[in-house]
Amino acid sequence: MVRGASGVDAASPMPIEVRRFGVGHRRADGPPGTTGVSGQLIHSDGRGAITELAFARGAAIEPHANPSSSWFIVIEGGGWVGVDEERTRAAAGDAVLWPADIPHAAWTEHSEMRVFIVEFTGADDSAVIGVLEGGATDASALGRPSERGEGHLVGEGTTTRHDPEAGEPA
Repeated sequence: MVRGASGVDAASPMPIEVRRFGVGHRRADGPPGTTGVSGQLIHSDGRGAITELAFARGAAIEPHANPSSSWFIVIEGGGWVGVDEERTRAAAGDAVLWPADIPHAAWTEHSEMRVFIVEFTGADDSAVIGVLEGGATDASALGRPSERGEGHLVGEGTTTRHDPEAGEPA
């Protein structure tokens, strides 16, 4: 058996999954009232979804709300975003949080805009707080407390946080 630099058997195919997106892979997409926006779902499962959207000039996603939190990440061009009553410009390099159950919208006027939307199932990050705080452990340790006691997995679907000032898990 021959192993490559990554330690994977060179005779077996790599377990890499590739999803195509961008020009030629998009379709008209968005909630009711959406105009001039095309998109491609890249990934979706019980944890959330990742979608690429392309806004033409004068495109809009009308105000709407959903039960999940999402990040609207601008990767090319720019336009406008709204969350509840607030409005602001967004350009390449900006990431805007769309909180759960709060009306949000996006639109362009004289430019085009390309974005990724990363949607998390549920209203907040409580299901993944250990990962977000940097307390994730190696997969072989799942179900066992970490030596530091910070943000480790304590059971299927539950996490705990450690508050250093209180000395006890939060």
